[in-house]
Amino acid sequence: MLQLRNIRSFIIATLLGVLTGCAQSSDSSSSNPNPIPVTNDVDFWLTKGNGTVKLEKQSTILGFNTAYNIYSNIEVDDTQMYQSVDGFGFTLTGGSAQAINQLAVSKKQDVLQELFGTNSNSISINYLRISIGASDLNSSVFSYDDMPTGQTDVNLTNFSLTPDAQLIQLIKDILAINPSIKIMAAPWSPPVWMKDNASSIGGSLQTQYYGVYANYFVKYIQMMQQEGIHIDAITPQNEPLHPGNNPSMLMLAPQQADFIKNYLGPAFQVAGLTTKIVVYDHNCDKPEYPITVLSDSAANPFIDGSAFHLYAGDVSALTTVHNAFPNKNIYFTEQYTASSGSFDGDLKWHIKNVVIGSMRNWSKTALEWNLANDASYGPHTDGGCTTCKGAITITGSFSLERNVGYYIIAHASKFVPSGSVRIASTQTSAINTVAFKTPLGKKILIAENDSATPSVFNIKYNGKWVAVSLEAGAVGTFIW
Repeated sequence: MLQLRNIRSFIIATLLGVLTGCAQSSDSSSSNPNPIPVTNDVDFWLTKGNGTVKLEKQSTILGFNTAYNIYSNIEVDDTQMYQSVDGFGFTLTGGSAQAINQLAVSKKQDVLQELFGTNSNSISINYLRISIGASDLNSSVFSYDDMPTGQTDVNLTNFSLTPDAQLIQLIKDILAINPSIKIMAAPWSPPVWMKDNASSIGGSLQTQYYGVYANYFVKYIQMMQQEGIHIDAITPQNEPLHPGNNPSMLMLAPQQADFIKNYLGPAFQVAGLTTKIVVYDHNCDKPEYPITVLSDSAANPFIDGSAFHLYAGDVSALTTVHNAFPNKNIYFTEQYTASSGSFDGDLKWHIKNVVIGSMRNWSKTALEWNLANDASYGPHTDGGCTTCKGAITITGSFSLERNVGYYIIAHASKFVPSGSVRIASTQTSAINTVAFKTPLGKKILIAENDSATPSVFNIKYNGKWVAVSLEAGAVGTFIW
């Protein structure tokens, strides 16, 4: 047995060495072990776990053929179709806007084009999540209707989007580049005068203000629309089972069902709003929460679907909820990379779970957490996240660093536009995959080598195959 393993390792090592010469590529692990094909059928973009190659198109010639080889097959079948895709992206926090706005005007425009444009140098982010009022990655806590202590504003006379003027202008700049980008919004806390503890941290919404808070959502969506910003979807509460953040609020499943069926849903209906209502927006360890809300027969008709994070539980919880309510949509809306994380570890885990895992479990979106911050992982509120690392770090008027979150999302967003459909793809013990068919008919396969050794495998499609390879921890996006 040991001799067989040594022979197999020798074969793979030899092939990887031969590939370099055949492909004339800078990446010895990304070349094609087949005899030199006549034409290139598959484009290949690579990121290595060690960071020496980051989202680089390979010069490897990859041609489909029917020549026998010994490698395992990853079969892609576009006759088996699953959910449509809304997009890939990040949360554009108020802190993100503040950091990006530190850039010089010309540099800022270049960065926005790179993030949201559709040219060859862009990563084409096509979905954003924003906060309704402050998140913990704002420089301060606010709502759109803050009142002096002891005072209320049940008619929302003082409602104003002014505290978010910087964010709103940045969204307008993004919409000028990509007018079709989709936006989901979520509150971290309502105005504190609506809460039973009169604090931005924790507490619950007082039942006497359920109707007022529903109108708060309506007013927000309408005023954003007046600014030229369409809110595609909202969730009633970010992380409703985590009342320790600043800001935050506890909202149990029966409370969320009550709020939706008796107040929020009817208020949207009366106002003629098409904005989707998406429930939960929290971790995969409590699928019973969205199932409880969706099981309420009066709330269910108002609900588009459920949203998830993965700081606890397993991503398969998305399928659990999908199977219970297959006519409702699934969204993956947040996962952060930490300042203490490593490029290789975060690349593997997030591609496997956030991008591949969420999509293989019916999600319409795969969103990482913060888009941008400064070198100190700010701005953030007092008590907000101090270790959340943005996709980009802004370090001056003309300087930025692209972090691992940038490449995690870019391996999907650059190639899989909104309206694409997930199609069937098999996996091996080493290679995790997800596949899509774009509106223009292109096939996209995202593959991650989760093993500790290089892997050579076939991409098999429509009766033909092409042999490819990935180093340990590497990620490849293949397009044909």
